[in-house]
Amino acid sequence: MDKTEERAWEIIQFQGTESSVKNDEVTSEWPLTVVLNGDEFATIVCSPTDLNDLLIGFLASEGIIRSYTEITSMSIDDYKGFAYMTVDKKLDDIRNDHSKRLIGSCCGKSRQFYFKTDAKTAKTVYSRLSVSVEQCYALMEEMQQQSEQFMRTGCVHNAALAEPDHLLAVRTDIGRHNALDKIYGHLLENRIAVKNKLIVFSGRLSSEVVLKTAKIGSGIILSKSAPTDLALRLANDLQITVIGFARGSKMNVYTHPHRIMEAAMD
Repeated sequence: MDKTEERAWEIIQFQGTESSVKNDEVTSEWPLTVVLNGDEFATIVCSPTDLNDLLIGFLASEGIIRSYTEITSMSIDDYKGFAYMTVDKKLDDIRNDHSKRLIGSCCGKSRQFYFKTDAKTAKTVYSRLSVSVEQCYALMEEMQQQSEQFMRTGCVHNAALAEPDHLLAVRTDIGRHNALDKIYGHLLENRIAVKNKLIVFSGRLSSEVVLKTAKIGSGIILSKSAPTDLALRLANDLQITVIGFARGSKMNVYTHPHRIMEAAMD
């Protein structure tokens, strides 16, 4: 399988009624089938970058592992589009909570919602981190400036791990949830503490995004897009500060504003 971030596509471009033939860069969409302890577990439709981070974060988000050390082996066959993983867990325990399924790159209902797994892994966040309004604006601008693939194609989401004054890691994918899983995997593999970190995000804040933020353990998620009502109810319960519509010098704080107000009063 040809694994590239982007590929050229010949298009006919119109400006008014005038047309011209050009090459356009389009983002690659790549199916990766996860074989877990010898059985096909899921197929993730993703961008073909930072796949180790994606696989580690995906297993953690699904409740299969709690730490990177529980993965005993991992290899990726780029040509066939298969990832072979073994974990230090009985296969029957995995089967009880999961079934083989397709994890779509599109947002929303293509990804199944597992309350049992979420209940095990999405915990209330007690982070004392605070961030100023100016820092929020600066972090969003920094992530957008680093989003070269989005500027070329307009077809990817970005997620970043950040401290209040700078970004630590940025991951890109066609799927919002995949981008967050890549951040999660990066955290676990490198044993990075999250108590003083926040998530900067480009996509819509759905309930799944808030649940992933809780699983990662970050108390603040900052996005340029809108939240859903279920996401906000979950964020209230899980004590996560949700900031949406962070664009230019405007933003909305929806839940737990004390983490912003405390920084403003310092």
